[in-house]
Amino acid sequence: MDTIIELRNVKKRFREYVALNDVSVSFAQGKIHGIIGRNGSGKTVLMKCICGLMHQDLGEIVVSGKKIGKDTDIAEGVGAIIEAPGFLNNYSGMKNLQFLAGIKRTIRKEEIAKHIELVGLDPKSKKHVGKYSLGMRQRLGIAQAIMENQRILILDEPMNGLDQQGVEDMRELFLMLKKQGKTILLASHSKEDIDVLCDEVYEMEHGTLKQVQ
Repeated sequence: MDTIIELRNVKKRFREYVALNDVSVSFAQGKIHGIIGRNGSGKTVLMKCICGLMHQDLGEIVVSGKKIGKDTDIAEGVGAIIEAPGFLNNYSGMKNLQFLAGIKRTIRKEEIAKHIELVGLDPKSKKHVGKYSLGMRQRLGIAQAIMENQRILILDEPMNGLDQQGVEDMRELFLMLKKQGKTILLASHSKEDIDVLCDEVYEMEHGTLKQVQ
């Protein structure tokens, strides 16, 4: 299988804290790759560096054949949910995604509505995001990550705040996206999510990454 993301000897530190310690790994296209590890192990920093939201100190990151920070600043063809999604509280979910889609102008209103429905929300709802539950905000964040039909999805704890039905819905959605050929990087504290969804599993500990499955 083709490699779509590759890290070569990547290092990142914040003063005394070593977030990424000489990480070298390649992720194959069309699979779900799980990343497990305790809080503070470096998972979120790893995902931010792959996206181009944070720059590594040393090493190379290549996404879809382009070096991050050299060929492109931000990884192309990537949808991400990293940490709590930020939305404008005084607007509906639909309006929020329309604002975000308007930046790139790559998708129409109908596409946005379709993806809001895919995550189990109502695109016609006038309810302001400020009145959403944590689970509803999370669903909207997932809709934002997938709405532009990105080839790669980087999902940091995407099940946060979801009830059991929400978790099952999102698992089905992620498996469907994998069938469509998407590549998914998924960080999760849930052993069940990892077992159900992931083709390969990596463990992050003290900034080092090793494959465990």
